Amino acid sequence: MCEHSAAAGRMSRRAFLEAAVGAAAGLALGACSAVGGPRIKTRPFGRTEHKSTRVIFGGYAFSSVMDKAEVESTIQVLKEYGVNHLDTAPSYGGSQVWLGLWMKDERDAYFLATKTDQRRYDAAKRQIESSLRELQTDHVDLLQLHNLVDPAEWETAMGPDGALKALLEAQEQGLTRFVGVTGHGVTAPAMHLKSLKRHPFDSVLLPWNYPLAQNPQYAADFGRLLDLCQERGVAVQIIKSIAHGLSYSGASKRYNTWYRPLEEQAAIDKAVHWVLGHPTVFLITAGDMELLPKILDAAGRFRTSPSAGEMAQLVEEQGMTPLFV
Repeated sequence: MCEHSAAAGRMSRRAFLEAAVGAAAGLALGACSAVGGPRIKTRPFGRTEHKSTRVIFGGYAFSSVMDKAEVESTIQVLKEYGVNHLDTAPSYGGSQVWLGLWMKDERDAYFLATKTDQRRYDAAKRQIESSLRELQTDHVDLLQLHNLVDPAEWETAMGPDGALKALLEAQEQGLTRFVGVTGHGVTAPAMHLKSLKRHPFDSVLLPWNYPLAQNPQYAADFGRLLDLCQERGVAVQIIKSIAHGLSYSGASKRYNTWYRPLEEQAAIDKAVHWVLGHPTVFLITAGDMELLPKILDAAGRFRTSPSAGEMAQLVEEQGMTPLFV
């Protein structure tokens, strides 16, 4: 492991950006170049035949950025680790616009995913068209129904004049290659199972971490979903892997996440390695640029999953709580 990789977890945001700029100039990070650095392993993204890095860049990290240099520095670090899959959404502030400045020149090098949070056909169609303009591309690789867990919204989106119709039309027109569905909350795996009965989606996205896995119903639903996805070749994407818990009590809200995340590199290592220990899933990075190098560093060093005992000890030491109950 190179020196930059080991030190990434201790970097402040400013130090991280300064180091990344140095990398662009081939200076301080030369020993950790894209050629010899801790590149993250790839595997087929479901049945799409694309070999995606097991860590996907969560575009929410660009949601509140105002400085182009910050974006460029982050892109350089993503390139160091070989990340080749990007995920965003129109609701992620300026994320699509920032990614668009990147995609206009390097579109073919990345698997690009976005979403629609609209539930009716007309609104979803307009949002898809707007996303393509912001991303400065004529197509995305994956278009997803965003956070489809509410039963009433599900009925609308899956209905004859719903958002699914807009996704399938976009697919027919070559505006997207694949379609997926995402969800938050404790009903996400069960709702994804329902969605997969309605349509053979290419991917699902949902929360998964050790504290959440202690919820018996969630764990059972997640297990059933994972089995079905493996059987059908559906890609499974994981969010909230490093969630500490909902409360910021006793801690300042310094990160660009609505939940409190784990902060220390050793803790992030265990959380990331536990998720990656599920060999078929993909981990989407937390939506914060300061946390990004810590997650990439952990993923670059992944070998084996921590034991249940080690994870239980982490929960106790950190005072972690389930994000969703």
